[in-house]
Amino acid sequence: MTISTIDESQQKVAKVVGVVYLFAMVTAALAEYFIRRFIMPGNAAETARSVMAHERLFHFSIASELITLASTVALLAALYVILGPVNRRPAFRAKAFRVVVTAFCVGMSLTGLDGLRLLSGAGYVGAQGAGDHVAFVFLGLGSTLFTSLWLNYIPRALAAMGVLASLLLATGSFAFIIVPKLAKIVSRRS
Repeated sequence: MTISTIDESQQKVAKVVGVVYLFAMVTAALAEYFIRRFIMPGNAAETARSVMAHERLFHFSIASELITLASTVALLAALYVILGPVNRRPAFRAKAFRVVVTAFCVGMSLTGLDGLRLLSGAGYVGAQGAGDHVAFVFLGLGSTLFTSLWLNYIPRALAAMGVLASLLLATGSFAFIIVPKLAKIVSRRS
């Protein structure tokens, strides 16, 4: 194990880690608190009634989960910047395991959206749309970061349009998760 001195950029990233970690704890607690309120152990019918009676709040709890997971991805990148210089291999393995866990948790969020869709009578066919919305949130966030890197290589206006389009993809998809009727309104107008 090699330990190097902590440079100024690592100190800045450590501050980001602290803020993101606290933010993720709040969003995770909100998601967990609200989701647990809907579940009636051993009584699927009552759980279904509870979810449907508080549908908007259920969407909010899933959105909170997704915010937590997106924060986790940012946290993992920042922790790798800090801990990578200490020992790259274990830092990379730890990051890889957490990425797998995060992907698994995204899948669990999708099952909540699928369950809600089935309870509302929409059927299973629409499940692909929910998956697309969740995937597009993460695609938009990743694309925002990648396109921002182009600011130094291509005309700034072109790179800025890419950043804006990527942010629009992420925020629009997130809005469709929170307010599913919005997706129907937008698709009717296009």
